[in-house]
Amino acid sequence: MKLLLIINDAPYGTEKAYNALRIANQTNKDYPDTEVNIFLMADAVSCAIANQLTPNGFYNIERMLKFSLNKGANIKLCGSCMDARGLKLDYMVEGATRSTMAELTRLIIESTQVLTF
Repeated sequence: MKLLLIINDAPYGTEKAYNALRIANQTNKDYPDTEVNIFLMADAVSCAIANQLTPNGFYNIERMLKFSLNKGANIKLCGSCMDARGLKLDYMVEGATRSTMAELTRLIIESTQVLTF
């Protein structure tokens, strides 16, 4: 099975990114044979910025992304969304890759399930 999670919202302010990553990480835990792809676009590209500091007791999206990566998930970043926000791959968590709309389209077509946040 292939699961694709498309996240559009910024990492903080709403809990959409948080909930999407909770699903990704639970899937990685309970269904290790499932291929998990996470595509960050629009303001969600900032979810992958490295060195996020959050207050104690508050969730940290960077840590959640790193957990996903460590469990085998693929993290894709919309390249034109990064460009519009002045973000370079050097600023992002290690393991996340710059991507394109063509790759997103391919992931959608190839996925068994697609969830959008």
